[in-house]
Amino acid sequence: MPKRLALAAAVTLLALPFSVAAGAADGSAPTATKVAAEAKPYKVEGGKVDPGTYNGYRRYGESCMRCHGPDGAGSSYAPDLTDSLKHMDYDTFAETVINGRKNVNTANNNVMPSFGTTEDVANYLDDIYGYLKARSDGAIGRGRPQRIGD
Repeated sequence: MPKRLALAAAVTLLALPFSVAAGAADGSAPTATKVAAEAKPYKVEGGKVDPGTYNGYRRYGESCMRCHGPDGAGSSYAPDLTDSLKHMDYDTFAETVINGRKNVNTANNNVMPSFGTTEDVANYLDDIYGYLKARSDGAIGRGRPQRIGD
């Protein structure tokens, strides 16, 4: 539990400079919604992606694809993340990945394990989110993306 708390605190502290900078630029108070709406966590040029987004693709393939399917499109037992990220902000995404989720009722038996102690996921959460958000926004298609500069 202390590792999860430390990771959650680290994610929050890392996000703080971005929210402060966003508010300072136009003189208004920063809000998480405003920052999320203005900033894209990926860069796509000519169909090619930045190194972080490409790394997110690789990390997704290693740790997430077995349940959520190729390209985040979902499977018979895990949701389509490209659809989920149309409605989910980064904080909710991070909370779910780090701590897991359990949604069990008469209609569902959905359980996502915690990846808070899985370094290949927790340390690259921003990259994974960037890749999935690019897919969700339609900025990149299915399959292995090409890298900018290749």
